[in-house]
Amino acid sequence: MHNMPKLKLDRIDAKLLTLIQANGRISNNELADKVGLSPSPCLRRVRSLESSGIIKRYVGILDPTLVGLTINGFVTVRLKNQGREALKVFEDKIKAYPQVMECYLMTGNSDYLLRISVKDLGSYEKFLIDNITTIPGVGNIESSFSLKQVLYRTEIPIIPEQN
Repeated sequence: MHNMPKLKLDRIDAKLLTLIQANGRISNNELADKVGLSPSPCLRRVRSLESSGIIKRYVGILDPTLVGLTINGFVTVRLKNQGREALKVFEDKIKAYPQVMECYLMTGNSDYLLRISVKDLGSYEKFLIDNITTIPGVGNIESSFSLKQVLYRTEIPIIPEQN
């Protein structure tokens, strides 16, 4: 978790962030027009949102099925011990695997929840056996597979500060 202070976002910042999340390639002129600013102050605000770290990066979002990644596996992992070093070893290994799309340290019965994206069940089994089970300290692994993606959002909801 980040312990950075939360930055206050006004109505214009919230609108800028919403528009940029929907289309990272929007031009500054179009952005300025949609939020009611002239281009120069609009660009200053966007640069400020970038330098503050609120805007982390700009990306293209691909359709996984069109590039052959049809399996979304959700894996819960329980480590044999939850010491700081065991967590670090696991997290460092997981970060090296491009098939791991998301990894969360969890509360409850498991230590980690992973989302793994692969082309088929054989690839999934091979990835699990060759990679996840070989990480030192892994105790228990349980897998579930998505049958259908009902909702997938990349845009986080931005609510402006109320004065």
